Amino acid sequence: MDMPQQRAKAPRDSGARERLTARDWADAALAAMGEGGLAAVAVEPLAARLGATKGSFYWHFSNRDALIEAALERWEETGTEAVITEMEADPDPERRLRRLLVQATSRAAADPLEVTLPASAADPRVAAALARVTDRRIGYVAALFAALGFAEDEARRRGLLAYTAYLGHAQLGHAVPQCLPADAARERYLNGVIDTLVQPRNAAIRSGLS
Repeated sequence: MDMPQQRAKAPRDSGARERLTARDWADAALAAMGEGGLAAVAVEPLAARLGATKGSFYWHFSNRDALIEAALERWEETGTEAVITEMEADPDPERRLRRLLVQATSRAAADPLEVTLPASAADPRVAAALARVTDRRIGYVAALFAALGFAEDEARRRGLLAYTAYLGHAQLGHAVPQCLPADAARERYLNGVIDTLVQPRNAAIRSGLS
């Protein structure tokens, strides 16, 4: 989400300032977070990355904190809400589960944010964003399990299991990628994870014993 433009902070004296948007700065900040964590978000290096001046930054943001907030909102938008919208195009909940796990792990392998952002969770802004995103993601996956016929508590449990499997896969993909299957074997492995999670047998047994 674009932050409000701080037009009083800088005069309109540069074409570059008009061309760069708040989203451009937020995306650059996210790229820096992926490379070096929250500490890597600094105005001058980001300006150099974008081929801009500090004046361009102050055209859109009042300070570094405002940029960090915008970047985290952008991460929520692109890494969660846009993905959910894409998945919703398929009416079948099991297909959505499979596509979601395959595509999300592929994106996480290419983008280190899923690993570097949790490492910055001591910062309250990052912690708040992580809490919102985690709740939204687990809630969405749990809803898919509920659509497959699982009771609410069981759907939530399986949604949590699926999400922790995703996070573990993302972590290993950046730390020791050679331990994970690649290419076609990777997709077979991930589908096997979903096969395990959609099996209703254990839930049915528990229901029958209660």
